[in-house]
Amino acid sequence: MPPSERSQLLKGLSDEEAWLLGFGWPFWSRPEQQPPAGDWKIWLFLGGRGAGKTRAGAEWIDHGVAAGTMHRIGLVGATYADARAVMIEGESGLLAVSPGASFEPSNRRILWPSGAVATVLTAEEPDGARGHQFDAVWADEFCKWPQPQAMLDMVLMALRLGKDPRMAVTTTPRAIAPFKALLGAPDTVVTRSATRDNAANLAPTFLAGLELRFAGTRLGRQELEAELIEDNDAALWRRPWIEAARVKKAPALVRVVVAVDPPASIAGDECGIVVAGLAENGAAYVLADCSAGGLTAAAWARRVAEAHDGFKADAVVAEANQGGDMLRQVLVDALPDASVRLVHATRDKRTRAAPAAALYEQGRVHHVGAFPDLEDQMCNYDGEGRSPDRMDALVWALAHLFPPRRAKPKVRAV
Repeated sequence: MPPSERSQLLKGLSDEEAWLLGFGWPFWSRPEQQPPAGDWKIWLFLGGRGAGKTRAGAEWIDHGVAAGTMHRIGLVGATYADARAVMIEGESGLLAVSPGASFEPSNRRILWPSGAVATVLTAEEPDGARGHQFDAVWADEFCKWPQPQAMLDMVLMALRLGKDPRMAVTTTPRAIAPFKALLGAPDTVVTRSATRDNAANLAPTFLAGLELRFAGTRLGRQELEAELIEDNDAALWRRPWIEAARVKKAPALVRVVVAVDPPASIAGDECGIVVAGLAENGAAYVLADCSAGGLTAAAWARRVAEAHDGFKADAVVAEANQGGDMLRQVLVDALPDASVRLVHATRDKRTRAAPAAALYEQGRVHHVGAFPDLEDQMCNYDGEGRSPDRMDALVWALAHLFPPRRAKPKVRAV
């Protein structure tokens, strides 16, 4: 509008109209961030990183409380720390969009002056949902949950209050069976948003950096475009192998190793850090994925030391193709009393990974819990694209736990 017309319009607004124009979510939100019309049980909002999923979920709850249609609410995050940091206290969380709400961390609940109560649950403990009753549930990052199907089942059984109990699920998609079942359920409605759709609320360098690194890749289509990307047929691993052998707890282990795939630089590269152990029955158990990006050498070495001490590891194995002497010194400084073994890659990543993938196919490797980022690398890497640092660390760990058998020398008859 021309400045004169815009000024005249703004002067003619009431206080309520001016507030709605400046802050009203229905006015500023994008269509995909609004719950769809019609009769549905579950609203599944699929969004890329930074696409506005959290704001959509928080505003949905705030609107329901304000309208008096939500009184007993469930909030479900992958962990309690995730729920608190993102869903509640985050930049777009409930406390930011619902000023009248108050958070009681010790009781894991949010209270509103109207009497509405939101209880925080963690997907790490599906049985923790037993006994609860809700008329609304907001579940965040479903595909990151340690036990997605078990927790979803418990939550749906608790969604039984009021005339029309509903659930909003905000997540970036991943090709896991519980998500695909949820996506295809007849009472599920879906909205989607790509990261770039929310560009106005993101740092330009953030979006440009992600586009530069991941645009057009399988990972980019999943994390930026919110597409459901099925496993890469050319990859060595299959998700059913991982799912079939997943366990909640490892047995007594006879050996534990921390494997490290150091970053080539700190400019966005990850340091792959995976902890795995071997049981008496000859099976391996992946205990933790401690990988992280953007760390200095001293920082990732401290992370390795924490994993070594926390899991009482017997050894640290690190790839030393780049800067072997420096690498050894960095690890020795952080772990002066640990057994540190440097290994050198003589074959390409895919060839090195093949024996590890075979162990999974044989059911000899179990994941203790879920490691979504690691598992995505395993089931997507086909020898092309960015280096799969987490997968590389896993391969080194299994190579240490399952050393190649040396053939016995043949005895020649005289």
